[in-house]
Formats: sequence, C-alpha cells, structure tokens
Amino acid sequence: MIVDAVFEGGGMKGIGLVGAVCYFEKMGYKWNRFAGTSAGAIIAALLAVGYTGEELKDIVMNLDEKIFFKKKKIWELSMIKKSISFFKDKGIYSSDAVEKYIRQLLIKKGKITFGDISIDGKSPLKIIASDITKKTMLILPDDLKNYGIDPMKFEISEAVRMSISIPLYFKPVKFHYKEGCSYIVDGGILSNFPIWIFDTEKVPAWPTIGFKLVENSVSYKESKKTDFISYLFDIMETMLDKNEEIYVKDKYAVRTVFIPTLGVKATEFNISKEMRSKLFKSGYNSAERFLHLWDFQNYIRDYVVK
Repeated sequence: MIVDAVFEGGGMKGIGLVGAVCYFEKMGYKWNRFAGTSAGAIIAALLAVGYTGEELKDIVMNLDEKIFFKKKKIWELSMIKKSISFFKDKGIYSSDAVEKYIRQLLIKKGKITFGDISIDGKSPLKIIASDITKKTMLILPDDLKNYGIDPMKFEISEAVRMSISIPLYFKPVKFHYKEGCSYIVDGGILSNFPIWIFDTEKVPAWPTIGFKLVENSVSYKESKKTDFISYLFDIMETMLDKNEEIYVKDKYAVRTVFIPTLGVKATEFNISKEMRSKLFKSGYNSAERFLHLWDFQNYIRDYVVK
C-alpha cells in the first residue's frame, strides 16, 4: 500500500522513527510523500531522496555525534565559553557540520535540491521550520516563494538545518533574502508533529500515517545547576519534552504510530549503542502493533466520510 509519512521531531530519539520505518517497509508499504520536523525532517528528507529504512538504520546506529561538535563533546565546553557564544550568536553550537553531513548523504543519492525530487514543480517533501523574526511557521520548500526564492533551487540540507536548529543549543540560521534577513530555528517550536499537512477536503486515495515519539512515564529530574545558561537549557528541554505530551485528536491519533522513547531527552545526543538498539526496537514493535489494528477503510468510514 502507498502511504504518506509524517515524522515528529525529537533529537536522537528519532532512532525510534527509523525502527517504525523498517517495519512498514518489511510489510510492503511504499512511501509517497514525506513531512517532518527537526529529527523527523532528517528522516523524511533521506527517505525522499531514496534511502531505505535499512540504510537509515545503518546510519543512525553507527552515527558518531561528535562529528557535529568538532572535537569537543557538547557537555565538556566550559560555562564561560557557552555564555560568550550564547550572547554573541544567540546560540551555543553551530549546525554547519550537521548540514554538511546531511548534504553528503544526499549527494550519494544524486539529489540535492527540492527540484531534484519534484515532479511538475511539486515537492513530495515538506520540512517544518520556525521564522522567529516574522513569528510564523515555515513550510519548506513551499513558503520560499514568499521570500522571493525559487523553491526548486533550494537545497534540502539547508532546509533540514533550519528545522533542526534547537533554540539556545544551536545558533539560529540567518536566512538572507532580497528584502531582509530572518532568524530560523527548530520547527518544533510551532509544529513538532504536522500530521495535518497533507489533509484535504477530499477522500484520500491513500492514508497519511504519523510517527510520534511519546513517553508514558516521564521522569523530570531536578536540575543540579543554577547558573543562567543551564536555566535556559532547562526551559528549552522542558518545552521540547512536554511537546510530546500534547493531546492528539482522535482523527489524528487513529492514524498515528506512538513510539515510546524510553526516557531519552530531546537534547540527549550522547546515547549509547545499547540505547539506540532499544529505541529502534521500540519503533519497530510500535509499528507492528499499529499495523495489526490499522484499517484504512474503517478510518475513511469513521473520520472522513460524513
């Protein structure tokens, strides 16, 4: 069966999304359109250019997160350096290395721009970011025309970089266009789970399936640090983690694979291979449970046809 896929953001927890993708592909499902925010944008983009679930599994299981932070682990930087970087650049870590890494993966498939994956000027990939200068959601590549930019010439890796730029952790992307400059950050600020993005008034010919990261028993540990920067980090971590618990309406929940994240935080980048395997299995098993109960025709009858 053909399906559209929408992936929620969640940092390294996105490994669970890959597990779900692998089970869907094992059961013969074919992807048609893709959408995602933050980590979900990475998964969506790589699937859109032709990566398979098994290829993604190999990538995430062997990913060395230190390549994104040069030779220093993010938790080893001194508070003085963090503070200087934060106040100077509105964030601590550059996302340049992330964009470069994603671009290299895209090059391997020979598809770099949205035009490379589009048909008749319509992109099957939608990436969510947040324009905090204009205070609006940014759906890439569609909304680029509002900035006087040709959506088909825009690079997918740059769109992904915009979507994964977690405020405070990563420096915002300075998006220059003819009429000015906007600061772009993580799409999760405005829509971490855009399950609605492919919906229309018509009865769909195939389903849109959402892949959402959830934590059934969240344990919020008291922070031991009281400095200003740690305080800001606590605010952002709380926002991102609590975003997972936002209520999902029945018509969305019934077509959503809920994937337990096993206590891993959105900003926890240094997870072990053992935990990666557990997250992958969590996604795989969640997809199996979902497809055991899923019936597209029942969904049409109960939630679409009135």
